[in-house]
Amino acid sequence: MNLKLEALYDAVIVKPLEEEEAQYGSIIVPDVGKEKNEKGTVIAVGPGKPNATGGFIHNTLKVDDVVILPTMGFTKLEHEGEEYYIGPENQILARINKEEKENLPF
Repeated sequence: MNLKLEALYDAVIVKPLEEEEAQYGSIIVPDVGKEKNEKGTVIAVGPGKPNATGGFIHNTLKVDDVVILPTMGFTKLEHEGEEYYIGPENQILARINKEEKENLPF
C-alpha cells in the first residue's frame, strides 16, 4: 500500500537532496564531522495557519521549491524507505531560485 504524506497547517515536508562526497584522485573524502544546513525539495505544503486577529496566513512555498533547512528544528521522518524532514514554513532559512540554482557553489 502506497501512502502519501500530506502537510497540515503551516507544515512543510521536504525530501533531502543527495549530497556528493568530495573526491581527490582515487580517495573519496566523506563529509563527516561538519555540521551544515540540509538542502531539499518541498514535496508537500500545508495551507497555512490562523493569526491572532482571526485572519489567515497562507504558506508561500510551493511543491518542487528547493530550500535550505536549519541544522536543528525540523523533525526527521522515514516513510516507506525514504527520508523526509517536516517542520513549520517560517523556520526554513531560504528558497533557492531555479534560475540561480545552476550557479551555486554547493
